[in-house]
Amino acid sequence: MSNNYVDLRRLLAREPTGGRRCAERLLKMRASLQDLRKRKSDDTLLLATWNIRDFESNKFGYGPRLPESYYYLAEIISCFDLVALQEVNRDLTGLEKLMRILGREWDYIATDATEGHGGNDERMAFVFNTEKVWFRKIAGEVVLPEGQLVVAQKKVKTPKGAAPAAEPTAAAAAKVKDQYEEVKQQFARTPFLVAFQSGWFRFSLCTVHIYYGADSGAKLKQRIAEIERLVEFFAKRQDDDNDAERDVSGAVENYIVLGDFNVVSPKHKTMEALVSNGFQVPKQIDGAKVRKTGDHFYDQIATRVKDPRFECVGGGMVDMFADVFREEDLPIYDAFMPASDPESDPRFHADTREKLFRKWRTWQMSDHRPLWIQIRTDFADKYLQDLLAPPPVP
Repeated sequence: MSNNYVDLRRLLAREPTGGRRCAERLLKMRASLQDLRKRKSDDTLLLATWNIRDFESNKFGYGPRLPESYYYLAEIISCFDLVALQEVNRDLTGLEKLMRILGREWDYIATDATEGHGGNDERMAFVFNTEKVWFRKIAGEVVLPEGQLVVAQKKVKTPKGAAPAAEPTAAAAAKVKDQYEEVKQQFARTPFLVAFQSGWFRFSLCTVHIYYGADSGAKLKQRIAEIERLVEFFAKRQDDDNDAERDVSGAVENYIVLGDFNVVSPKHKTMEALVSNGFQVPKQIDGAKVRKTGDHFYDQIATRVKDPRFECVGGGMVDMFADVFREEDLPIYDAFMPASDPESDPRFHADTREKLFRKWRTWQMSDHRPLWIQIRTDFADKYLQDLLAPPPVP
């Protein structure tokens, strides 16, 4: 069931221009998303992951999301049955607005905000349609045991007096190099695991926002290590001969990991880490199959499923800017944009309104496109056939 556009009439009354534009754009979005929406059925699950940029703090100074933007976000999310969201901020006001638009049949489960270096005060959340998906009453953050901790480099403070006091020059300061020590730690942002069921398919779903750090060196190694530790953790749990991992029929728990893995490319060590230990990326979304030229590979979905009935029957990515915040819409939104780019790094500073608009709109929608797969969930035929099978000969 699609959302009911709660309070859109009020927006139209309060802001006639913006409200009318919102309704017009929603009509276009509905037409563009029609093929995806038609995939919704009783016998499949539409599962997606979406990193919604800085949702919702405005700590980067690009201005708050416009009222219409929440309707556009909800229009996309309503095409699915279950969506893992990353970069949800401590203040849940934005998420609550989104849930109100989606309607009463939608619910969410969120983590606490992650503090500390690399945590960015972010939450992760699962948003799901309760008519298709139900929460199996198990949820928690992944905590690695002592022997599986992530190896990272921690900066050590320079001892006082290391730089010559009588020579406070750049040359003197350069003599005192930053020092690092190796530490073993948990994830920068703790992965979030929740047990769900849709139809006959039972699964544990883990969403992540893997540490980014840098493109090389120790920080890249930390990124790879986080991915490796994650898949090792679930592989070991699934492979253990443990009754706690089995349901009443003896089936082993199925695991799906998804989210922002900060994967560099399909051939990179970050991807090699993800598809190790028996995890697989469904062929429908593997590599560049669903990505446009220039798209990044950060977002991924990988499965480790032992249920022989499991079948992925589709997958893709959504083009967020096909109908909203288009390149030609700059004159409409110019007044809502900051006077100049708040970006402090000169390498990424936008020096024209056109460039700034392309950045600003990612804080209205996102700088990540939603990635999704469709999973078969109706195993009734197999169950009935098994009931009719002759009993084994003693």
